[in-house]
Order: sequence, then C-alpha cells, then structure tokens
Amino acid sequence: MPQLRLALNQIDSTVGDLAGNAEAVLSWTRHSAEQGAHLVAFPEMMLTGYPVEDLALRSSFVEASRAALTALAARLADEGFGELPVIVGYLDCSETAQPKYGQPAGAPQNAAAVLHRGRVALRFAKHHLPNYGVFDEFRYFVPGDTMPVVRVHGVDVALAICEDLWQDGGRVPAARSARAGLLLSINASPYERDKDDTRLELVRKRAQEAGCTTAYLAMVGGQDELVFDGDSIVVDKDGEVVARAPQFEEGCVVLDLELPAAASEPPTGVVDDGLRIDRLVVSEEPLPAYEPELSGGYAERLDDDEEVYSALVVGLRAYAAKNGFRSVLVGLSGGIDSALVASIACDALGAQHVYGVSMPSKYSSEHSKDDAAELARRTGLNYRTVPIEPMFDAYMGSLGLTDLAEENLQSRLRGTLLMALSNQEGHIVLAPGNKSELAVGYSTLYGDSVGAYGPIKDVYKTSVFRLAEWRNRAAAERGQTPPIPENSITKPPSAELRPGQVDTDSLPDYPVLDAILELYVDRDRGADEIVAAGYDRALVTRTLQMVDKAEYKRRQYPPGTKISVKGFGKDRRLPITNRWRERA
Repeated sequence: MPQLRLALNQIDSTVGDLAGNAEAVLSWTRHSAEQGAHLVAFPEMMLTGYPVEDLALRSSFVEASRAALTALAARLADEGFGELPVIVGYLDCSETAQPKYGQPAGAPQNAAAVLHRGRVALRFAKHHLPNYGVFDEFRYFVPGDTMPVVRVHGVDVALAICEDLWQDGGRVPAARSARAGLLLSINASPYERDKDDTRLELVRKRAQEAGCTTAYLAMVGGQDELVFDGDSIVVDKDGEVVARAPQFEEGCVVLDLELPAAASEPPTGVVDDGLRIDRLVVSEEPLPAYEPELSGGYAERLDDDEEVYSALVVGLRAYAAKNGFRSVLVGLSGGIDSALVASIACDALGAQHVYGVSMPSKYSSEHSKDDAAELARRTGLNYRTVPIEPMFDAYMGSLGLTDLAEENLQSRLRGTLLMALSNQEGHIVLAPGNKSELAVGYSTLYGDSVGAYGPIKDVYKTSVFRLAEWRNRAAAERGQTPPIPENSITKPPSAELRPGQVDTDSLPDYPVLDAILELYVDRDRGADEIVAAGYDRALVTRTLQMVDKAEYKRRQYPPGTKISVKGFGKDRRLPITNRWRERA
C-alpha cells in the first residue's frame, strides 16, 4: 500500500492577525518539512482566526484574507516548500450567486485551500454550516458545493471542514463515493466539558461511514469566551485510534500512514448531497517503500477536573495576551470564588503579574482577612489591603441607606476602588462571579460584577469547590504548596455584607440549586419537567423566577471562559423584557 507522512499542526491563531497567523503557518510548515512530512495541514480559518463574527461581512477583510492566502502560497515556495502541499483554512467569498440561500456572488465563505508550487492550487468551502449554540454561520456564510480530493503520492485525500463531520450526510459519504484513502477534516471546535469523549466517538463513526482512515485536526488556544482544546485524533477505517494529540497544547502530530492506492479511474461528477468532485493531482506516483518511523503517539488524557481547570487557565491567558494585557487585578475576600480566580490567574499569567486587593468593611471577619493574606502568601501574588470603611461611612453620612441598599453600597465601593486602581496602574480587573450567582442574580451591578473578564462565569458553585480541591491536591502531589487556604474551601460561603450573613440565607443549598439550574439553564427543561425530576415545586418556581428576573444583570457582566454546553452569552440569548414565566 502507498505510504504518506501526515503533519497535523494543532496550533493557535488570532482573529484579524493575518500577518502573524501567516508567519505561524510558515514556521510550522518548516517544522513539518524537517520531520519529512508529505502533506501538511492547519486548522479551520487558521489564516484569519476563528470565529471572525461580523468581520466576515466586511469586504475589505475578505479581500485581505484572500490576498494573504495568495501571498502565503508564494512565500512557502520562496522558502523552499513549494513541492509540499499545505492545507490552510481562511475566509473566502463565493464566485457565483446562490439563489437557494438568497445570497449574491461574493457572499462570504468559511473556506480552506491547498497551497502548492507557489499558488492556490485548490479552494473549497465548508458544506455544512452550524447554526446553534455559539455558532452563527448561516448569518455569515454560504456553503460549499464541492467534494475536494487531492492526490498525494498516489493516495486520494478527501477534505472537509469541521461541521462537515458533525452533521450527517455531505462530505463523509461523499468521501466513500469518491473512493478516498484518507478523509482529513480541519476544525476549530470549541471546548465544552466532556466533549472529548463525544468527539472521539464522532470521528470513529465517521471513519466507518467514509470507509477510510480519518484525521481530525483541531485548533488550540482561546478567542474571547471560547477555548479550543486541541485533542486532534486519527482513526483507521474501522474506528480504531491511530494517534491522539495532547489537550490544550500546541504542537505538530506527525505520523506515517499506509493507505489504499488511488483508483486508476476514480469517480467523477456529482455524488452525495449534490457535491461535485473537484480533484487536484499533486503527485501521482507512490513513494518508494520506507520503514515507518513516526506513529503520532497517544497523549495521556486529563481527568475531568484538570481538563476544566486547564480550559479556564488557557481562556484567561489567551484573553489577556491577545488583547495586550500583561497584569490582572483581583479583589480578595478570603472566599472560595476569589481564591479560585486568583489561582487561575497565577497559573495563567504568573504570580508576579497578579495583583490582589483585600477591601475589608466593618462586617468582614478576621478569618476572611487572614484567608486573603494567606492566599497571597501561598501563591506569591502582589498583595495590599485597602479598607473601605472610611468611604462607606462618608456615603452613609450623606445618604442614610439601609438593608439591601446598604449591602450593595459596600460591593459598589469595592468595584469603584478596583476600577480606580485599574485605571491608575494598568491592570485589568477580573470579576469573581460564578454561574450559580449569575443565574439567580446574586451579584451587584457595578460592584462584584465589574471587570474585563470573568474566568469562572460558566462554573457552577459546586464545581468551584471541586476545582479548588483539585488544584490543591495537584499541587500537593507535585510537592508544591497548595494555593488555596483550606479555610476558604470549608467555611460557609458568605458575601459578608451584614452581621452573620451566609449565602443560604438567600439561596438554596448549592448542590440542589445547581442541579435545578443545570436543568433549566443548560438543558432548557421547563418547570414541570424539573419538578418531575424530583425537586420541590415551590423551590423550583422560586429559583426559576430568580433566573428570569436577573437577565438584565447578566447582559452587563463581562465575558468569561465557556466550559459548558450552554454558557451565559452567545449560547443563551433571552429577551430582557419578557413576561413569559415557567410555572410548576
């Protein structure tokens, strides 16, 4: 059987940085060539970054993408890689009108190209367009209508882009009809908790349907709220794993494959889903037989908590770096949420770039102040104390606030103080709110909700505790100091805005609350369904009312790393003005 050395470059890209992304393609192509690769691939929309959102609607950006692609092809040849076929994703536009979709010629497309001998040798666009969750691809793109097949050293390689594998039909059965020896899909599939298992089963299933070895190349890194976890996979035609890349790590997976020889008279014309086979011959003759040297390997899987924690670290690191921020500011209360956020920040940016501020009021307990100081000692972050009591007394002397207004004033003073330090010193503020609090509105606008990024906004409170325990345990196993004080984990959660206050004064116990929220927010279950799952009717009604009434608060919360199937933000879009109420 013919042999092929495939290089899958699981790397990061930055939206809009055409020059920087092109340099990354050139650098990693050089690395792939040094490894003896015969075919090199990069992720979906590598050249433009993903997702480009409304940049796709700017003709200037589309043209810049096309020009950058042409220039990249020429540079690859100039650098001596002209004979090495390189597959790279980019933003293109359709050359013909698509009446079915009501789009004229020139409509944007999520596309990829084969670069060879200094030119763009083959272009194709994503056939299946996702329009759910965080995806709005029907808003931006028109689909491709070809089945691209490139022949490399006597092997026919069918090409696809991300959703082409996630949806039934289209390029997967078309690859079988085209009698491909390899199906290669380039992807920018965002991370979600437990998605790695789903992805593996998907790739196995599609390989069996396509009847050929299937390679799933994934992006890594972060873009705004999205994290890309890598985890590229290669399976044989029977669905057995051949290679699997690490999670959350850039790198190049290089592996030797033995693949079926291309047919002497391959199929032509239109195949499944109306796709027209579009063939490119790069090299007709198989390589002389050689001893396979590279297997690609099988990277060790992260356990569930380490996986989520890694996603949170990568998300914050990418947001800070790609937006030019070098340091962050965290209000340290001594509680579990701010402690976990500080730990994530230290791991993402280094403790020397993390600044913690304790802002005690007259209601702050001594143990909370001690816990904040202990966290700083353990992590080595920069730390100071700025009491808010003088400011609070000045406001109270002028306004005479009581009850909830008095409580919220304390939170807003802390928010104002953090933003003042941010302006003065150039750090971005991290908001410490978790998904449970955001869901029920247990946060103060312009108080604990201020900030440029919310690292744990998609993490339920029960998971906050679990992640804190995991991080301490992982540190201990490595012989390091656990970053989070044990008292921050074990004490009852409290905002400490009045004497003796604890969260359960206002909220159900978090395990019960989070279970209800997961059904309502993440799974869109109605009130009756949640009650039928075993939860108290009155509690369900009260909880759902809190969620619905807090929509206006969530709209004003900063972005944060998405780790669940449905995070607050792009995933879940409900009207603020809304009289529909779930009733149990």
